[in-house]
Amino acid sequence: MQTMKDAFLTACGHSFCYMCIMTHLNNKSNCPCCGLYLTNTQLFPNFLLNKLLKKTSACQMANTASPVEHLRLSLQQGAEVSVKELDCLLTLLAEKKRKMEQEEAETNMEILLDFLQRLRQQKQAELNEVQGDLHYIKDDILALEKRRLELSRARERYSRKLHMLLDEPMDTTLGHAAIDDGNNVRTAFFDDLQESYLQKRRRWATQLRKQCDGGLRKERDGNSISREGYHAGLEEFQSILSTFTRYSRLRVISELRHGDLFHTANIVSSIEFDRDDELFATAGVSRRIKVFDFATVVNEPADVHCPVVEMSTRSKLSCLSWNKYIKSQIASSDYEGIVTVWDVNTRQSVMMYEEHEKRAWSVDFSRTEPTRLISGSDDGKVKVWCTRQETSVLNIDMKANICCVKYNPGSSYYVAVGSADHHIHYYDLRNPSVPLYEFNGHRKTVSYVKFISTNELASASTDSTLRLWDVRDNCLVRTFKGHTNEKNFVGLTVNSEYIACGSETNGVFVYHKAISKPAAWHQFGSPDLDDSDDDTSHFISAVCWKSESPTMLAANSQGTIKVLVLAP
Repeated sequence: MQTMKDAFLTACGHSFCYMCIMTHLNNKSNCPCCGLYLTNTQLFPNFLLNKLLKKTSACQMANTASPVEHLRLSLQQGAEVSVKELDCLLTLLAEKKRKMEQEEAETNMEILLDFLQRLRQQKQAELNEVQGDLHYIKDDILALEKRRLELSRARERYSRKLHMLLDEPMDTTLGHAAIDDGNNVRTAFFDDLQESYLQKRRRWATQLRKQCDGGLRKERDGNSISREGYHAGLEEFQSILSTFTRYSRLRVISELRHGDLFHTANIVSSIEFDRDDELFATAGVSRRIKVFDFATVVNEPADVHCPVVEMSTRSKLSCLSWNKYIKSQIASSDYEGIVTVWDVNTRQSVMMYEEHEKRAWSVDFSRTEPTRLISGSDDGKVKVWCTRQETSVLNIDMKANICCVKYNPGSSYYVAVGSADHHIHYYDLRNPSVPLYEFNGHRKTVSYVKFISTNELASASTDSTLRLWDVRDNCLVRTFKGHTNEKNFVGLTVNSEYIACGSETNGVFVYHKAISKPAAWHQFGSPDLDDSDDDTSHFISAVCWKSESPTMLAANSQGTIKVLVLAP
């Protein structure tokens, strides 16, 4: 409550602040306390109350005022002070000022010193890291020069023997063109390659330091050197570099049309190779599963390739998955939430599961248990099925739309689930109540998950990024950017070295798993459309590698399917 200021007394005997009562009388003509009629002519200054209020205010100020304020008030009120007392007071004030300035300077100096010491520590750590990197590079250069000298001498010995046998001049030329091409590629991706090299070398060096425990040091150092004389980290990076520089583009080797160009239901939602890479199946909004012979498509060019098997469904299809053991068995998921297991030989459904309440986006057969498959749906449920049972054997309710599910290739217990909550949930099906790990980083819906190996998981999202995760150490390894994906499912496929996906620019992008930028890409064209037609609405809708080969399949929203191969 505030102290009353400029008190006025009303005719009825009540006191108010002048401004308060005037504000009240501008709106009403009565006393705020008793309600009697009152006008501004019936207000009178309350001198006694004002005097008491001033004394009260002075006492409060005296109790709360600082010594400096007391001194100031005393001087303002005319307190008598001699010149000698003033000199003494000024001396004390000057000494106090000097002391405060010194303390402030010391404090500022401590702050600056702390900053510089921290900066020195940081820069020293960076210097140590750079010196360590230079040490790795020096060792690796020496090892490579030694190996190159050995190879050169071996080549010269072989050339002499060949010259003696054939009596022809020695050819000492080298393939400089190939080296120059490799240099161009390495220059374009130098920063990424540098990061990959240093990451590999530091990791191996850290592992050796951790393992160093006296007598076993020499033995382990020997084991870390390959037969070529390379350290393990360098050998691993050489494998990455040779693989990465081997290819620079995607070449079309065949093309087929999945449906009528002018039919709206041409989107291929899923395309998958069978167990032996002899057949591939396609499915989409046309409500048909078509199975093609890969060798026929590639080796027998034709305007129209007919499927060797075709199976009709009652709803649009979202995903396919071949059984990894039973060659003729393939599973599908559709827009009505139905998961169906088909026999390609008889063209009939073997099992049909109808427990999902909304669209089922994904289905996947286990690689280690051929009777098990898993599915995910817009109803927020992940269901595990057995081909020997008519009902699901396990249900996980995740409360968010499920867009993709995938078994770990090394186990039928571990599965990765991508959902609309932007996260990837990694489950151990022996304890499905809570995820084993949760991978966070994507900013939008996770549309695909694929395992590169038992420890490496790739994911795609409508935030226009791919991400590589380590499911053993529960961490993000790398983020890949270059394609465009903001609203559609554009496909994702992986092999041991490369990750490929589609783009909403109607192109296919291929990334090496150790490099964050695209290593190669191919743009789908529309030669059958007029030049004036807008092609920006078309997008890649499905992609699939042919096992560990450089060959892949890609389909777009027009129903065009291309067989692409990585080329130098």
